[in-house]
Amino acid sequence: MAKLYFNYSTMNAGKSTVLLQASHNYIERGMQTYLLTAQFDNRAGEGRIASRIGIGAEADTFAPGEDLFAKIEKRLSNGPCACIFVDEAQFLDPEQVWQLARAVDDLGVPIMAFGLRVDFQGKLFPGSAALLALSDEMREVRTICHCGKKATMVVRKDAAGNVLIDGDQVSIGGNDRYVSLCRRHWREAVGDRSPS
Repeated sequence: MAKLYFNYSTMNAGKSTVLLQASHNYIERGMQTYLLTAQFDNRAGEGRIASRIGIGAEADTFAPGEDLFAKIEKRLSNGPCACIFVDEAQFLDPEQVWQLARAVDDLGVPIMAFGLRVDFQGKLFPGSAALLALSDEMREVRTICHCGKKATMVVRKDAAGNVLIDGDQVSIGGNDRYVSLCRRHWREAVGDRSPS
């Protein structure tokens, strides 16, 4: 039975690595996969999913407001597809998450979405909120804070290394701009310290 999966974490946890490995496992067994990533996130190149450890694959892209049910239906009409993988799923809009759910239910194809749960201000991305609400299964891709505890939050830094507390929710950047932290150290970084 097909399901909608949401694999979530903070920055630099290895979500893209897990996605690429899972897709490779299908391909190695002679099955086809369909990879999608956000059109405007071109850090790895246009239409490419890449991990920090150096592996990557070509992917189709999705744009805000694009009908993903129609896109998936078109892909399935071109031949069998064992699984669909969506990278940068936090950039989906809520209607697109519903379209993914409909594709799972009505077209019978499993979909694995990978993305951030919260932004640098500790707020859910709209796409992530919808995935948390609609997914059949959720899996956390874990990474650690500098203290060794599980990292669940992320801070954004400016060019001088200062932690930012305001700004647009979406700002494409990499290892130099974002640091994953446990909640306690995130609170300290943004100036919200608990009483001692």
